[in-house]
Amino acid sequence: MAAILLGKEVTAALDASLCARAEALRKNGTVPTLALLRLGENPSDLSYEKGACARAEKIGAEVRRVVLAESASKAEVLAAIDKLNADPSVHGVLMFRPLPKHLRADTNEICNRLSAEKDIDGMTDLSLAGVFSGRDDLGYAPCTPAACMEILDHYGIDCTGKNAVVIGRSLVVGRPAAMMLLRRNATVTLCHTKTVDLASICRNADLIVSAAGALRSLTKDFVRPGQIVLDVSINWDENKPNAKGGLGAIAGDAVYDEVSQIVGAITPVPGGVGGVTTSVLLKHLIEAAERA
Repeated sequence: MAAILLGKEVTAALDASLCARAEALRKNGTVPTLALLRLGENPSDLSYEKGACARAEKIGAEVRRVVLAESASKAEVLAAIDKLNADPSVHGVLMFRPLPKHLRADTNEICNRLSAEKDIDGMTDLSLAGVFSGRDDLGYAPCTPAACMEILDHYGIDCTGKNAVVIGRSLVVGRPAAMMLLRRNATVTLCHTKTVDLASICRNADLIVSAAGALRSLTKDFVRPGQIVLDVSINWDENKPNAKGGLGAIAGDAVYDEVSQIVGAITPVPGGVGGVTTSVLLKHLIEAAERA
């Protein structure tokens, strides 16, 4: 049976450090402030917002909600971002994505309107350039791959010399995760939907980061004893028992019951990477406030 890499243990350690840093900022007259820019009332956005607000309150940061109508125009969204860029009391900005359908074609322009200094979730090109070039002074990495690194650090997992496989090539998780592992001296293979014989490639890895977003795609055929599996994806499994005694719950890519019987360590879903992501967001906020 695999060791379970629980996110709550990582989060507890992070929060303790962030509380102290936030208190130091407040003593110096700086209140670390996060702005949440949301369009409409998407349930998943509201859920994340609720969790972020609770975590921010816990560490001593403030949250400012900026809510626009789902039908807001590009000009209205850009104006809201410009206002946040110009406000020195706001240290970090998170804009919920994906944007409404009528703005999808303008996503790149809208994201890059945000100042990289306040981009605490790696959505600007400059922030991503920092990840790919290994520079820490160009914005911040996307929070989900950064959460993976926090988990590895907390559990003392050294990536040096390890063969790592990342499944998924998005700019939100896959490619940044690959670059961050490379920076930690892992040898990285970045896989995707066109990869031939993915199962064989995964079996040869020491570390697997699964960000495919495909329920039950990581099976026992993809793993071997001793591996570390970080399951990043959040999928909906209508056949998984839930806390209310019915069916329907979130699940990762891994067929957890079978994979966890083989590998050396694994993150559960829920309870793994996702829970650490919000703490990383606030870590970036505190860093931005300290720099400011």
